[in-house]
Amino acid sequence: MNFYVTNTVQTINSLNPINLKEVSIQKTTMMRAQLHCLCLLTLYLTAGYGQERKFSGPLKPMTFSIFEGQEPSQVIFQFKANPPAVTFKLTGETDGIFQIQPDGLLYHNKALDRETRAVHKLQVSTLDAYGATVEGPVPITIEVKDINDNRPTFLQPNYEGSVRQNSRPGKPFMYVNATDLDDPATPNGQLIYEIIIQLPKINDVMYFQINNKTGAISLTLEGSRELDPIKNPSYRLVVSVKDMGGQNDHSFSDSTSVNIMVKENIWKAPEPVEIVENSTDPHPIKITQVQWNEPGAQYSLVDKEKLSTLPFSIDQEGGIYVTQPLDREEKDSYVFYAVAKDEIGKPLAFPLQIRVKVKDINDNPPTCPSAVTVFEVQENEDIGSNIGTFIGHDMDEENTANSVLVYKIVDQIPKLPKEGLFLVQTYSGVVQLAGQSLKKQDTPQYNLTIEVSDKDFKTLCHVEINVIDINDQIPIFEKSDYGNLTLAEDTAVGSTILTIQATDTDEPFTGSSKILYRIIQGDSEGRLGIDTDPHTNAGYVIIKKPLDFETVAVHNIVFQAENPEPLVSGVNYNTSSSAKFKLIVTDVNEAPQFSQRIYQEKIREDVAVGTKVGNVTAKDPENLDISYSLRDNTRGWLKIDPVTGEIFTTAPLDREAESLYRVQVMATEVGGSSQSSIASFHLTLLDVNDNPPRLAKEYTGLFLCHPLHQEGTLIFEVTDDDQWSLSSPRFSYSLVSESSRNDWEVSRVNGTHAKLSTKHTNFEEGLYSVPIRINDGGRPPLEGVVSLPVTFCTCVDGHCFQPAGHQAGMPTVGMAVGILLTTFLVIGIILAVVFIRIKKSEGKDTVESAQASEAQPLRN
Repeated sequence: MNFYVTNTVQTINSLNPINLKEVSIQKTTMMRAQLHCLCLLTLYLTAGYGQERKFSGPLKPMTFSIFEGQEPSQVIFQFKANPPAVTFKLTGETDGIFQIQPDGLLYHNKALDRETRAVHKLQVSTLDAYGATVEGPVPITIEVKDINDNRPTFLQPNYEGSVRQNSRPGKPFMYVNATDLDDPATPNGQLIYEIIIQLPKINDVMYFQINNKTGAISLTLEGSRELDPIKNPSYRLVVSVKDMGGQNDHSFSDSTSVNIMVKENIWKAPEPVEIVENSTDPHPIKITQVQWNEPGAQYSLVDKEKLSTLPFSIDQEGGIYVTQPLDREEKDSYVFYAVAKDEIGKPLAFPLQIRVKVKDINDNPPTCPSAVTVFEVQENEDIGSNIGTFIGHDMDEENTANSVLVYKIVDQIPKLPKEGLFLVQTYSGVVQLAGQSLKKQDTPQYNLTIEVSDKDFKTLCHVEINVIDINDQIPIFEKSDYGNLTLAEDTAVGSTILTIQATDTDEPFTGSSKILYRIIQGDSEGRLGIDTDPHTNAGYVIIKKPLDFETVAVHNIVFQAENPEPLVSGVNYNTSSSAKFKLIVTDVNEAPQFSQRIYQEKIREDVAVGTKVGNVTAKDPENLDISYSLRDNTRGWLKIDPVTGEIFTTAPLDREAESLYRVQVMATEVGGSSQSSIASFHLTLLDVNDNPPRLAKEYTGLFLCHPLHQEGTLIFEVTDDDQWSLSSPRFSYSLVSESSRNDWEVSRVNGTHAKLSTKHTNFEEGLYSVPIRINDGGRPPLEGVVSLPVTFCTCVDGHCFQPAGHQAGMPTVGMAVGILLTTFLVIGIILAVVFIRIKKSEGKDTVESAQASEAQPLRN
């Protein structure tokens, strides 16, 4: 009897073993006399199995797997002995659990415990009747498979820990650990940690988190931000652990208490540091300190200002040093960051900002604003007047004693009319007139030396003061009346018509002596202008706008000469600064002038003949009558009333022929010199629906292959000569005749294309003309009927094949023969004529020769 089980590792509990005692009682009921044999047989039948998928087999090395905790008296295997062996012997790590019957039945009499021994190494031997070993010992391995029979247990009932405020979220600051005696390679020993209580729990927010596999406790992002030892110096957590990976309702669990103290964060930015510039002390010099909350951090500095060289360093105790002397005038402050990282280079917290201010010392002398500072002062300026402000510079720190400057005049050249004509305010640098008013004629320029000093240094600077003339003289015209000037009204714009001259005795080439002319009377329309020569102050009167005899015939012009610099108090312009002349404008016969250069109108193309489409107007400057006429009226569509300028249609208009009709209108004086001028008249024709739709091109090559195997389709294009709207045209299609509708159908494809399709395949070979009605959908709608030729023919390689026949323009065979015979006939006639002429020429030569012979005397 063979009972088949797994191939290599046999699992006892899957065989539903029967308790040895129960089986024995059942068998005893059947056969009391053979109780012992039946018990053994029952063991064999209920649980015996081997690696060869049998309950029994020969003695050889074997491995068995048995779940721990199984009931005792479970059969493992029935070994068979080979003669002369008569019994079996079991040795090894039996632990009093494993036994073997003389007939080779191996079983265990107690429940196995994997945590006591996971693997039992046994040896089985066969013995003969004399107790001598026949086979063996053969190794038999019993592997005890784990069941979840142990609950996880924390190593400590209470844990104590501490964390710094603002610690990096996710970085563990303590661990809790639990153990489980079950096999860690199975779910029985896989433990999952979880925080189930946090006290206090503010706003229902968890400040702590735990790695569910390692038991590592760290801060959440909220905990990193919110933990404050002043508000809550401690927290209590309850942490649970479950086996079976926490996924089974029958898993075991344990819990522990975790008390966490919150410590003040010592990873804080230090106070700003001040360093005296240009220090001569040995470098590097320690300036401040940072420290991470725990030892072992790796420190570094980060420069966010992208300096070529950062003159600072940090050691691995967090000490920050300046590595070289600093110069405040080169850079007065530094901002950089201290970073703390763990052993793998991961930042432990946010960087700390380090601020360093370079403290000034007085190591820079004052400087002058320029090599020479130039001021100007008007003559006759009052004593105490400000001439200018002299500002020195000091590169030392502003608003400190190192940069406070003191000013003093130490020299004046020349010392005329006396020394001490100027003074300078001690701290502001304001230069003032101190002694008396100045005269340009006496001394036009002074040179001052000003001493600029701070508490340690002095610098000499140079100031140049120029005395400038004041505007105390007015311009005076050389004459007050420039007489009369007569000009034709068509004198060109830009023409210079008069030169005027005024003089000013103030200092030349200054604002006090420069003269500007302006017309103050007689030119209200601004037809004239005056330009000034910057070197001579001469004024040139020019025409800026066209003169007009009909508007103003006589201009009484008054102009005035002025300086751009204001006059000094008490001096005013008078009649000496003004002059006049009379401008007389003479009449010139001018052409009529249209009110506009281009006239534009719009009209529907279907207006009745004689409709007024526009009006033009022109005016003659001499008020002569005007006659209007049209030019370039190429289509003869328009006419104009010669008196009123009204324009009318004289023929039907057609937008499709010309959508924008352009003509020229001529206005001519009636009488006088008959001068004329021209304007343009543009008439835009608005479309009306007056053209029926048609085929876009001639279709002569449409064909379908005969015979049809399926319904055929042809695409054709339709157009309309009318103007389309912004959207596509909306043509509709229908077949004209009833017979056509039986054979064909037509449908719209898009705005300009339609599709003609057959309704069956029973067409004969030949040409079909399909009449189609097309409606343009216009207002009013117009229809057109087109005939679309379609040929049904035999196809070769997708092309219509037709027998060769006479084609237009190609001669027939008879015509070709006639042409050939005619050609030969013409050639024969030409040859005959040539031959006859040659013969005649030869005969003539013979006669002439004979006559010549007769005329000559005979000679011996």
